[in-house]
Amino acid sequence: MTIGIMEVNLVDARGLSNSDFLNKIDPYVLIQYKSQEHKSTIAKGQGSKPSWNETFKFRVEFPGSDEQPKLVLKIMDHDTFSSDDYIGQTTIYLKEVLELGVENGRSELRAQKYSIVDSSQSYRGDLRVGVSFTPRVENESYAQEFGGWKESQW
Repeated sequence: MTIGIMEVNLVDARGLSNSDFLNKIDPYVLIQYKSQEHKSTIAKGQGSKPSWNETFKFRVEFPGSDEQPKLVLKIMDHDTFSSDDYIGQTTIYLKEVLELGVENGRSELRAQKYSIVDSSQSYRGDLRVGVSFTPRVENESYAQEFGGWKESQW
């Protein structure tokens, strides 16, 4: 099993459906990988064309118990006086990028558009995201440690 760091570069979104009747939407993104979750900043007043340019890091074990590892990005509209509205989501399947990272020492999916769909599978806009994976390189002294103790020279 390989352990490494996956970086998710959340760039921007275009064409988001406006769920607020009186104001522009204030979108943010919940990024989930297995049990890990990050939340982007709220793009206040940016409406259907928000820009984030934020990077988030996740600890990844590959291969793991999940046959098809995936990243789920949920786009939400922040509301001050009521609960936040769900706009839609997109899923990025990671098996290939993780496999290539293990083989080559690093892999990258350059920022590209992913379609956002709501719970009825209706198109709600596009989200631009990039992903990279870098396996942790273990040095030799670390490889000789056993249970926290270094192997004795005697």
